[in-house]
Amino acid sequence: MKTIKGPAIFLAQFLDNVEPFNSLDSITSWVADLGYKGVQIPTWDARAIDLQLAAESKTYCDELKGKLADKGVQITELSTHLQGQLVAVNPAYDVMFDGFAPDEVKGNPKARTEWAVQQLKWAAQASQNLGLKAHATFSGALMWHTVYPWPQRPAGLVEQGFTELANRWLPILNAFDEAGVDLCYEIHPGEDLHDGVTFEMFLEKVGGHKRANLLYDPSHFVLQCLDYLQYIDFYHERIKMFHVKDAEFNPTGKQGVYGGYQSWVNRAGRFRSLGDGQVDFGSVFSKLTQYGYDGWAVLEWECAIKDPVQGATEGAPFIDSHIIQATSKVFDDFAGGGADIELNKKILGI
Repeated sequence: MKTIKGPAIFLAQFLDNVEPFNSLDSITSWVADLGYKGVQIPTWDARAIDLQLAAESKTYCDELKGKLADKGVQITELSTHLQGQLVAVNPAYDVMFDGFAPDEVKGNPKARTEWAVQQLKWAAQASQNLGLKAHATFSGALMWHTVYPWPQRPAGLVEQGFTELANRWLPILNAFDEAGVDLCYEIHPGEDLHDGVTFEMFLEKVGGHKRANLLYDPSHFVLQCLDYLQYIDFYHERIKMFHVKDAEFNPTGKQGVYGGYQSWVNRAGRFRSLGDGQVDFGSVFSKLTQYGYDGWAVLEWECAIKDPVQGATEGAPFIDSHIIQATSKVFDDFAGGGADIELNKKILGI
């Protein structure tokens, strides 16, 4: 067994246009003072990183790491959640997802996809230049509008959809393989990879690609009523990243999983600050430690009620208190003896 690293924090939800949230320098000083040892960086935000430059310049990456090291902080992973989403967009969502794209490709789905693929390839090279081993992204979705279909899905639609999704991601997965970095899909409603079954279908289509891995976030499984602990039993060999995020699901006679088009605060299922939801983090950390996960525990803070600064302040000690120092010995070793073949034969009666 190995010990999970942390606490770390995903900066995406905290970057803002006011101090100390408006630059990487100031926000990392802030999180360091809160007790965080690592930061996960959103690559779409120029306040945090120049992705193309990071892909092309090892010097830039070394200087970036050095500045953070002076604060006692290191980069845990990069994220391309927004760009990954744009690798696969059904036309029904074109207008909404154009908001994630630069102006020069808006209204042009083909150019937008090409831009997204390039962003992912730069992220692979940037991760290598930074000495990182894993990267976070979304799969995008071609089939999500058919997740609960009426009329019924035509025969072969899902098969064809996953074939196309795999064809779009295989060149990216190969780029990450060349860079020696695991590409970790955050399994998430709204994505074609939104549970274990859909991940398995995708994995089959990409030939079990060794770089097709998982970002584990139990909050998304609470909202789907999926067993988030058994999920670790099934997929621990592919779990290379961990978002520590809480959630609660409180269905009523009026509302369930789909939320009734309500705002986050009025949904039956909603994200909560750490410790305010229903995730059994003691069991989550135990299972991940049991299976030898030695990556980072990264706070992804989202809450419909609590202020983000309070959430971040409470998050570091919460994660720190759940990290298990993996044991190097068996608790009952004191009562054992050395190997003795003849003694064992007597005990076995042979």
